[in-house]
Amino acid sequence: MSKITLFLLFISIFGRLSSQNISIKKYEYVGTGASQYYQYLPMLTGKRVGVVTNHTSIIQKIIYQKDSIITTQNEHLVDFLLSKKIHITKVFAPEHGFRGTADAGEVIKDDIDPKTKLPIISLYGKNKKPSKEQLKGIEVMLFDLQDVGARFYTYISTLHYIMEACAENYIPLVILDRPNPNGYYIDGAVLENSYKSFVGMHPVPVVYGMTIAEYAQMINGEKWLKNGIHCNIKIIPLRSYDRNAIYPLPVPPSPNLPNITAVNLYPSLCFFEGTNVSMGRGTQWQFQIYGSPYLEKTAFTFVPHPNTGDRNPKYNGKTCYGEDLSHTPTLSSLNLSWLIKAFHQTSEVKINFFNPLFDKLAGNKNLREQLLQHKSEKEIKANWQKELETFKKIRRKYLLYPSDF
Repeated sequence: MSKITLFLLFISIFGRLSSQNISIKKYEYVGTGASQYYQYLPMLTGKRVGVVTNHTSIIQKIIYQKDSIITTQNEHLVDFLLSKKIHITKVFAPEHGFRGTADAGEVIKDDIDPKTKLPIISLYGKNKKPSKEQLKGIEVMLFDLQDVGARFYTYISTLHYIMEACAENYIPLVILDRPNPNGYYIDGAVLENSYKSFVGMHPVPVVYGMTIAEYAQMINGEKWLKNGIHCNIKIIPLRSYDRNAIYPLPVPPSPNLPNITAVNLYPSLCFFEGTNVSMGRGTQWQFQIYGSPYLEKTAFTFVPHPNTGDRNPKYNGKTCYGEDLSHTPTLSSLNLSWLIKAFHQTSEVKINFFNPLFDKLAGNKNLREQLLQHKSEKEIKANWQKELETFKKIRRKYLLYPSDF
C-alpha cells in the first residue's frame, strides 16, 4: 500500500434515519473509488484514456501524526493520473463544466484546459452524448463524478449517455464510486416515461437511495440504454461505506450547492425551479432559503444579485419574502410543506405559479394538479407509495452495499 492514504473524510456521520429522528453514529472513514487507485491504475496503464470528470473528482490525502488528523490535501484525479504517466487523451465535462463554475443550465463549449493542456469535450453543449468521432482512439473510459442522489441532478443523465456511447463504440467504462450524500432514504413520485428529459431520464423516484455505481448497474440491468444495449462496466467500489449515514462532501458538487445543508435540502427545494419562487440563487444561501416578491411579507427577506453560479438570478435586485431554512434539522424525507405554502400564498394574489419545467421536475402532471386541488402533503405522498414499493424491489437487485430499506 502506498504511503498516500486516500479516502473521503467524514466531518460528521449519522446513523439510520427515520422521517423524524436522527441518531448520531460514529464512523471512521469511507474510501472513495478514486482512492482505490491500486485497483484501476493497471486497467489504464498503456491505454489511451478518456475521463468523465469535473471539479468534484478529487482524491483526498489525510495526513496523520500519532493517530490524529493534522490536515487534508486534495488532488484532482486528472492531475493524479498524469503524475502516474497515464495517457489521457480527452476530458469529458458535464453540466457546470470541468472546473464546476458554470451556471445551472449554461451551455458549455469545448475548450482546452489551461493547466493540463488537455482537450475538454463538453457534455452540456451541442451534444450531451459523446459522438463516435469524439471517442475515436479512446481504449478505456474512466467516470468519476460526485452525485447528490436526486433524480433531477443531471450527472446521472450524463452517466446514461456515457454508458450508451461506450456500449455503441465497444469501449469499457471504469466507474469510480462515491458516497451518495442523500443515500439514506427513498422518496418522491416515480417518473413517468412521457415526462422523460435531461432532468429526469429514468423511472425512478426523486430520491432513489443508490450510489452512482449502483445506479449504473440499474441502467444496464433494466435495459434503459437505447435498444437495450449493455455497457461493459467495471466498478471500483467504496470501502467501509454505510448508506445509513450522511457524508459531508470535500468540495461543493455544483456552484449552487455550497454546503451539506444545501445538498440535503436540494431534493425538496428543487421543485421551486419550476415555479416563480427563488431558492436563493444570487445569494450566499442557495438552496437554503426560498422566497419571492409575491409571498406574504415576512421578517426574513433577501435580494438576489448576480454571483458565481447565477449571473442573472430570478428577481435580480428585488426584495423577496420567504423563509430561512439554513438551520432546518437534517431531512430524511421530502418536505413538500414549503412548496404547498408558497403555492397557496401565490394563488391568493392570482400570480401564475408554475412554469413549463415543473412537470418535468415532478416527473408527472399529478403534483401540479394535486396542488391546484389543495391536497395536503400526506395525501400527495400517499399516491406515491405503491410505485415506491415496486421501485424498492427493482433497486435491491443492483445494490453493492448493505441496505435495510
